[in-house]
Amino acid sequence: MINHHPKIDLLIQHVNGELPASISAGIKIHSDLCTKCNNQIIELTKHAAKTCLGSQELDSQEFAAESFAAQDHDEEYNFDAQSMINNITEMQAETELNIDETPLSVTFRGVEYDLPNVMKHMSLGKPAQIGKLSRSRILLDEGHIHSSLLRIEAGGSIPEHTHKGYEITLLLEGSFKDDMGEYVAGDFIVLDGKHQHQPMSELGCLCYTVVSDSLHFTQGINKLLNPIGSFIY
Repeated sequence: MINHHPKIDLLIQHVNGELPASISAGIKIHSDLCTKCNNQIIELTKHAAKTCLGSQELDSQEFAAESFAAQDHDEEYNFDAQSMINNITEMQAETELNIDETPLSVTFRGVEYDLPNVMKHMSLGKPAQIGKLSRSRILLDEGHIHSSLLRIEAGGSIPEHTHKGYEITLLLEGSFKDDMGEYVAGDFIVLDGKHQHQPMSELGCLCYTVVSDSLHFTQGINKLLNPIGSFIY
């Protein structure tokens, strides 16, 4: 069961098109796995369409004031929105028949993973390995923001560390745990310099990660690894 989700402010920025492509892609992947967040995005999108007509910006306070329980009050709008969606679907039906739906895959040390469709046209760098960690950069050209696929092999871990910037981790397959809890496929975890952890995976996992700066190792001899902190992520 998915227990970790993007906060509402992040979903609003996603709907408004204000996020870097890497973070929006992560939210899209998460929402494809999470009914709760997918429904929130649908309602936020409807709300944004309505407020655009009045040149108003969508913010978390305004959205929170309008409970999801009141969604059906604007039946005329809901009908129009559904009609628009149906029209778009009809226009795109023929094109969609020609789309190759085979998921992109990536292989780490002989293990192949099918990747989400949102990543289908993203370019990946050559996999690199350090111990039981494998990483492939996602080549989005976002400056100091680095996106990667990170695999932790069974029994592997990342030395205890904190973060110089933010770290977003979306678990694609498998599970891992740290002293804050256990995470499963679909969990969307956001950490920053206030957090310190040591992710460990008993059976192995694959993660989609987005970071704004290198991680910083904090314990004993692991501090010697700090020069390669930016390499791992």
